[in-house]
Amino acid sequence: MARGRLLMLLPPILFAAFAATAYFGMTRDGVNTLPSQAEGQPAPAVLAEPFTGEPGFDDADLRDGKVKIVNFWASWCAPCRVEHPILTRLAEEGVPIYGVNYKDSPANATGFLAELGNPYVGLKADPKGRMAIEWGVYGLPETFVLSGDGTVILRFAGPVTSRVLEETVRPALETAAAR
Repeated sequence: MARGRLLMLLPPILFAAFAATAYFGMTRDGVNTLPSQAEGQPAPAVLAEPFTGEPGFDDADLRDGKVKIVNFWASWCAPCRVEHPILTRLAEEGVPIYGVNYKDSPANATGFLAELGNPYVGLKADPKGRMAIEWGVYGLPETFVLSGDGTVILRFAGPVTSRVLEETVRPALETAAAR
């Protein structure tokens, strides 16, 4: 009888242990930090295709003397939708943001921007993911802060939320401006 009772309690105990481990693992500092070979290095080449109907950008734009952001996104990416208002706010503040649409259909990408607005000063399409590979993109969205000479100051994997903006992106923008 005692053994049967113990076996009945085992699944909830194991679940509680797993849930506690997952919770504490997700809340510790640095959990969203992925190693980046790009930080401190010149931005990789712009290897993407034109984005139909929008201004593009090239390597020279990333080295034009101005601090900027390069953001990899897609219409099918739910976290990209979450971060979009933050990118729009940054664009309204005058931060140039260059967008790379990753493995997306042109119609869906255009519809995404028509619905949510276009914060990008220049856009490229990366239908095969070639540029993303060169930049070391793990998943979407990913955001890079570049100094005026095109040096990668920050690579952030995941959606830029208000908290990430204030604690991570804005300090990186300040560091980039001070270079």
